[in-house]
Amino acid sequence: MIVDAHVHPARLATLKLPWDTWLGSAADRDVVAGLYGPDGVVVPERFDALFEAEGVDRALLFCEYSPRVTGIQAIEDMLPIVAANPERFRIVANVNPHLHYPVDAEVRRQLDLGAVALKVHPVHGNFAPNDRELYPAYAECQARGIPVITHTGPSSFPGASGRRGDPVLMDDVLRDFPDLTVVLAHGGRGWSYETAGFMALARPNLWLDIAGLPPKRLPRYFERFDLERIASKWIFGTDWPGVPGVAANVKAIGDLGLPSEVLDAVLGGNAAKVYRLS
Repeated sequence: MIVDAHVHPARLATLKLPWDTWLGSAADRDVVAGLYGPDGVVVPERFDALFEAEGVDRALLFCEYSPRVTGIQAIEDMLPIVAANPERFRIVANVNPHLHYPVDAEVRRQLDLGAVALKVHPVHGNFAPNDRELYPAYAECQARGIPVITHTGPSSFPGASGRRGDPVLMDDVLRDFPDLTVVLAHGGRGWSYETAGFMALARPNLWLDIAGLPPKRLPRYFERFDLERIASKWIFGTDWPGVPGVAANVKAIGDLGLPSEVLDAVLGGNAAKVYRLS
């Protein structure tokens, strides 16, 4: 099973970033543009057809409430895509303590809409992931067995606060919520690969989402670790739309020479376990 565990469909009217900035340099602009209707909204059937063609069995769709940086991509915007193919698509919830109060009430609302995980984006939201104001949200997720994803590393988007992406900030959360499953999105991208990798190997309930990282560079990014051992904690994702294609990244992961059981876990097995995907 192939799982793309990090996908960002966006409603263009509520996207703060310019089109080219949002897509980045790697995206296939014609393909992405072709997914939209004249109202600037993703056409669910086209979106489903794209991920079918790319060989993706499951995809996690990220909403985001970051008005400082990317704008508002409401969870309600994801619902029509899921309705088009509820077997392929799942939603990841998102809260921002500057917008949502109380945060646990908003988490419950989004989980009740079908979200399988919660993401916090401290770098785009300009808050610390270990801020005590987020603790009620973490408590809700721990009680329900819902994993929490947090962005790690910097972001190149204007208005982002890179220092909020230090993965070590999650050490407090892992201490105070020992039964909470945590995923470090982007694996500590930029300057924190070693910290993120060490944390993941030290804790059975901590995982590394490798979305947005060129697969062929992963051995260099995690060069301080045994590749097979650290790869056993990876969860595949693309950070779509900022990639040339999901299938191309799947092939590139396959070219790393990982044992078949580790490769299967990276491409889908780990995500299926963490996010409880059937």
